[in-house]
Amino acid sequence: MKITKDNEIALVEEILKKLGASEEDSELVAEATVDADLKGFTSHGLGRFPQYIIGIEHGTINLEDNITIERETPAIALINGNSGFGQAVAYKAMKLAIEKAKEVGIGCVGVHNSNHFGVTGFYSDLAIRDGVIGLVLANTEPAIAPIGAKDKLIGTNPIALGVPSDTYIALDMATSATARGKILESKRKGLDIPDGWALDKDGKPTNDPDAALEGSILPFGGVKGYLIAFMIEILTGPLVNAGWGFGVTGTADPTQDCTKGDLYVAIDPSKFVDPEQFKEETEAFCAQVRSTGDTFIPGDLETKRVAEAEANGIQIDEKLYEQLNEICSNLDIDLDSYLEE
Repeated sequence: MKITKDNEIALVEEILKKLGASEEDSELVAEATVDADLKGFTSHGLGRFPQYIIGIEHGTINLEDNITIERETPAIALINGNSGFGQAVAYKAMKLAIEKAKEVGIGCVGVHNSNHFGVTGFYSDLAIRDGVIGLVLANTEPAIAPIGAKDKLIGTNPIALGVPSDTYIALDMATSATARGKILESKRKGLDIPDGWALDKDGKPTNDPDAALEGSILPFGGVKGYLIAFMIEILTGPLVNAGWGFGVTGTADPTQDCTKGDLYVAIDPSKFVDPEQFKEETEAFCAQVRSTGDTFIPGDLETKRVAEAEANGIQIDEKLYEQLNEICSNLDIDLDSYLEE
């Protein structure tokens, strides 16, 4: 089964509106959800959507969300998301960071009391569209064991960085060997996970997604990945008045209040150099890299995946279909009318 980009947006919007979400929030969640699926991050697209429904049912997602700016300077702000949709809170936070960057050169906005927001790169893309550099950091429930330990303590702690250019240049990655969502997706599909992704609760390598979720995910690149994840934990925990370490909950288990934190940074290149010069030299650097051989730049893979998904549709596996169909049946929505064979 497949679903088109437009039909996925319409489906998500209809479900959320019937559950009582505002039109604005429904549109933002739908846009972020389809963005993940188009880029190939299906673990954070429709595959993650049922988690949000559970959050709404348990009251951990507040449908009456309204962010509160708790602290603010010309360049910095601290936002309380008041348990709203992570996508809506993140959108407002990055837009505020962009606004500040255009005023004073840089904007840095911290967020606490929000929810899972989908793929990190969706928000750095917002900066790109406004002609500024975007950096997004977040922490998650414990998933990575510190080097030399076997008990998970640090999140998968994603990082996204996007640069405005005529070419799509963007990095979006977890600091673990894989995102937890990909392990959850493997579990849903009944698939083993690849070697090198995770350890079981006894600290032994495993290909079983259940054992991996009970155990820990390996950091990407060994020690280097662990160190980066460690630093992100501080920048998205203590710095922004959010949870850290064992205190982070709600990113994988939607029945718990979400205590993770985010940091959104926007940098206006025009405050450093002529913006056209910046773009020209960035493009020239990309051309140099491509001239070295059959290689790629950050963002190439996502660009290719988006083109393929828009042309061929987005796949929905049988288990996900069952989950979505149950949600739709309870809301008197005809799921099949949105799908294609």
